[in-house]
Amino acid sequence: MTTDYYDLLGVGRSASDDEIKRAYRKLARTLHPDANGGDPDSEARFKEVTLAYETLRDPERRRRYDTFGPEGMRGAGAGGGDVFGGGLGDLFDAFFGSGGGGRQAGPRRGEDVEIVLDLRFEEAVFGVERSVTWRGLVTCPTCSGSGARPGTTPTTCPECRGSGQARRVRQSILGQVVTTVPCTRCHGYGEVVASPCPDCRGDGRRQEDRSQTVQIPPGVDEGTTLRVSGAGSAPPRGGVPGDLYVHLRVARHDRFVRSGSDLVTQLHVAFTQAALGASLAVETLDGTETIELAAGTQTGKVLKIRGRGVPHVRGRGRGDLQIEIVVDTPTSLDKDQERLVRELARARGEEVSSGEGGLFSRIRSSLG
Repeated sequence: MTTDYYDLLGVGRSASDDEIKRAYRKLARTLHPDANGGDPDSEARFKEVTLAYETLRDPERRRRYDTFGPEGMRGAGAGGGDVFGGGLGDLFDAFFGSGGGGRQAGPRRGEDVEIVLDLRFEEAVFGVERSVTWRGLVTCPTCSGSGARPGTTPTTCPECRGSGQARRVRQSILGQVVTTVPCTRCHGYGEVVASPCPDCRGDGRRQEDRSQTVQIPPGVDEGTTLRVSGAGSAPPRGGVPGDLYVHLRVARHDRFVRSGSDLVTQLHVAFTQAALGASLAVETLDGTETIELAAGTQTGKVLKIRGRGVPHVRGRGRGDLQIEIVVDTPTSLDKDQERLVRELARARGEEVSSGEGGLFSRIRSSLG
C-alpha cells in the first residue's frame, strides 16, 4: 500500500486546500468503519487517508512533508502520530474542517526547528561536537514571555472563563457531533492581554539569532536526523519549547566509500608484488596499517582489516576496512626490463608480442 500522502488522497502535489478537503471527504465517506461494518481493512485505510489529510491540510506540516517526506514528520507536534490520539472530537473536526478542534487550552508548545548540518566524512565516522546557528523565536525578555506590557498581567478570558475552548454542535452524515474549538476571544489561551508588550506585540517571543551545541555520535550516516529536545522555538506566551531537528549531510571521501558499517577502498599494487607477494602499507582513517599480500594475488581480491570501519551507532564495536586489490600492468618498460619480462614469458611457455609492431608495420617494412 502506498505511503505517499498525495497518492493516498488521489491528488497532485500542487493540489489546493479545497481539492485536498474534497478528496478526503469523498474517501472518508466510503472508508469510514461505520459504513463498512467494522471491516479492519477499511478501518486501516481510513486511518491512513485521515493521517494524510491531517498532514496536508496544515501549511507548516505540509511544507515539512514536501521537504523531508514521512521521516520529516517525526516530532511534528500534535497530529504527527496517531490521528485518533485526541479522541473522536479530533477525528470529526478533521472530517468537517472546523479547524483546531480538541486543542488544549492554556500554554502551548513552541514550533519545532529543522536545520541541515554538513559534516566531513571523518566527523560522521568518529563523531564530533558542533555548534549550529539559526534565526528563531526566543522568549521575549521584556515581558518574560507573558505577552503583557511590563507592570501588567494577562487576565482570564471572560468569554470561555479560562478554558480556552467553545463547544459546537453540528449535524453530519453520522448524526449529531459535538466538537470543541478554540475560543474566538482568547484564541485558545484562556487569557486575554489588554495591554500588549511593545517589543513582542503580545506574542511573548521575538526573533533572534540562536545557537546550540550538538553532539554528533560516532557512526552516523547521510540522512540521519538528530533531535535536541526543547531546543526549538519558544512557545507563545509560556508553555513548552519545541524541539530542534538536525538533518545531517555527509561529504564524500576521496579514498573511502561507506558500505553499512564497513569502509571500502582500493589498493593499487605492482604486478611483481601481486605475483611474488609483499608487505604493504595501507592508509586507514586511524593511521597507517600493514597488510600481507599473498603471492599470486589477482585483481578483485578483497582483504580485510578488522575493526577499522565505522562504529556501530546503536551498538558496540566497529565494522571492517575492505581493501580491494587492483593489479597494475606497467605501461612502459626500458630495454632491460622488457628483456627480463620476455625471459620470464619464455620460461613459462607464454606467447607474447614480438615487440616489432603490428601487422601494418610489418607490411610497410617489407615494402620499404
